[in-house]
Amino acid sequence: MNQVLVEICLRVRDIEATLDFYTNLFDFEIASRREFPEDKFDLIYLNSPGTSVQIELTYNYDAEPYEIGNGFSHLGVTVDDLEKMHEICKASAYETGELKGLSGGTPSYFFVTDPDGYRIEVKRKK
Repeated sequence: MNQVLVEICLRVRDIEATLDFYTNLFDFEIASRREFPEDKFDLIYLNSPGTSVQIELTYNYDAEPYEIGNGFSHLGVTVDDLEKMHEICKASAYETGELKGLSGGTPSYFFVTDPDGYRIEVKRKK
């Protein structure tokens, strides 16, 4: 049997801030947007260039703040120019960590936090 990961769902509180984060800071594109006002929720699907995996953003109109579970750690993306992306993130309004390397090695990643508190690991493309 062949399984393929097709989407990751994130529940979000401020859809416009979240869309700004994923489409302007990163190169995600809106694939589709479905609004269900009678049920008080919207679904927005984002494509990441170079992959078939989508992020599904679920926006519940009347939701209380979400608690991110301690079992979930982060999403990961790769970039061609890690140092440039790090500078872009640091210049943004988003919480951005320092460049790091495993076991003190050459810097190969950093973390940036989206408007809902989800951490994104930005890694150097190999």
